[in-house]
Amino acid sequence: MIVLAFDTSAAHVAVALIRDAQILKAHREEMSRGQAERLMVLLDQMLAEQNSTWRQLDAIGVGIGPGNFTGIRVSVSAARGLALGLGIPAIGVTRFDVIKAMNGETGIPSIAAPQDKVYVEETSGAPRLIERSEAEGLGRPLRFDPEGFNPAPLIAKIAARRINDLHPRPAPLYIKSADAAPARDAPPRIVP
Repeated sequence: MIVLAFDTSAAHVAVALIRDAQILKAHREEMSRGQAERLMVLLDQMLAEQNSTWRQLDAIGVGIGPGNFTGIRVSVSAARGLALGLGIPAIGVTRFDVIKAMNGETGIPSIAAPQDKVYVEETSGAPRLIERSEAEGLGRPLRFDPEGFNPAPLIAKIAARRINDLHPRPAPLYIKSADAAPARDAPPRIVP
């Protein structure tokens, strides 16, 4: 089974290609902007370097967040479009799933957020955004993904394990509202 995975939920573009749980290629580039322009180029390059084609893929794994609002939308949109065009499943994987795969069930999967806040996923409830000081008082160690870590290989492996499960189309995991406000201009009028 060949799984292509990617993630743009943080200030990076992370990609990986696995065959039967073995990593064939993984790459990560730091970038705070331009993920939409870079993602498909990296995927094409990676497939070419491995003498693979889009039609050989069995599934796509995609990081769905939480994280950067626009970055998440880039990955999820790309995964859904590719899955539709190739007729293969796209499987969403949260950053919490990746952290749990790295650390087992010890501690609380945590993701640093702006303004000294932390996204946490406790076993007793839905993911939430809280102050770092509150997170540190939850009674279990916080588990973060390491700086510079490429989540794409683990996203691919998790997606491969879930390929036979029923799963909805990937959708962004947003824990807080976007910082952007709706446009103040009136929407365009469609002329009949």
